[in-house]
Amino acid sequence: MAMTRTPEGGRPRPTIKDIARETGVSKSLVSLALAGRSGVSEASRDRILATARDLGYSSNTWARSLVRGKTQLIGVVTTDLANSYHTEIVTAVEDEAERDGYGVLLAHGRRSPETLADKVDEMLRLGVDGLVVVSSRVPAERLAEAAARRPLVVVGRPAAVPEAADSIHNDDEAGARLAVRHLIDLGHERIVFVATSQREAMQARQRAYRRTLEEAGLGIGWVIHWGQEGVSAESARAVLAEAGLADAGLTAAGVTEAGYAGTGFTGAGFADAGLTEAGAPTAVFVSNDRAAVALMGAALDAGISVPQQLSMIGYDNTALAAAIRPALTSIDQPRTMMGGRAVQLLLERIEGRVEPLREVVAPSLAQRASTSAPGVRSAARGRTP
Repeated sequence: MAMTRTPEGGRPRPTIKDIARETGVSKSLVSLALAGRSGVSEASRDRILATARDLGYSSNTWARSLVRGKTQLIGVVTTDLANSYHTEIVTAVEDEAERDGYGVLLAHGRRSPETLADKVDEMLRLGVDGLVVVSSRVPAERLAEAAARRPLVVVGRPAAVPEAADSIHNDDEAGARLAVRHLIDLGHERIVFVATSQREAMQARQRAYRRTLEEAGLGIGWVIHWGQEGVSAESARAVLAEAGLADAGLTAAGVTEAGYAGTGFTGAGFADAGLTEAGAPTAVFVSNDRAAVALMGAALDAGISVPQQLSMIGYDNTALAAAIRPALTSIDQPRTMMGGRAVQLLLERIEGRVEPLREVVAPSLAQRASTSAPGVRSAARGRTP
């Protein structure tokens, strides 16, 4: 049997013509069968598909895209695959895309704005039908350029979204209010907020933290800024030291506004702000689960019991929160819903919708074992697994 060879004269590459010859039908009928279209009897379709498998036939996606003007591929660019928040959203994007007959090309920028922007450009060069960007770090002007060329949906970015793009993110202020209100209701008065960036979402959480404390008559609170470009045990210990919780081999005086030994951590001057005079904090609200878990580990290593001596609550409610012990109370961003909805919005864009949509989803509290009343062992009831 003669089969078409590759241009380099290598191994034979079966074609539609070869399948038609083997099955004794026309090339057009083979095309219909392989595309899953109507106009082919069940018996003929089965025979054609069986022959295609026997010959090792696979369709040429890129050639087909030239004919159709579509690749049936969605590009996904995310900040950091080491962060469970991002990976869980990406998984939901992949699941929804598969249900809709689309493949996914994935890239991540390792937390670098320039790398992320380059990955967005790379996706455009590959000819994806649309883009989902799960990052707040891509420069706004590069996002705008991408949105002018392809349908674009941004996930988890509450600000600086191009007019030509859609977005979906959680209500960061509402989530922070839930976290602080939960701690206040448990009886905590000295509550620290640990912010892991200065981006808009973190600023919204910080504003809500301060406002909720003020409304409860507890002042404006105390904020630590933890750069967290790389979470480390050393930087977590520095956060504890600055909060007056434990020396842990460090001293609060050793932490400066310039950072501590390259950890990416900067302190807020807690001693000057009066926290240490008022007493050590009894609760910490950390702006994401990854940092909360690192901080919990540092606390336990320093002999601080969680939650008996220090309650701790994170944000995102990733799988990490349920896996750690004690299990971490966290604010749940509905990541699966957000990822799936991003694909739905993108497909609407691909099909022709032009008006921008901005969707804000409500977070919720996932209470577990890391929070309790000050000095009280947490009860089993009311926990979220």
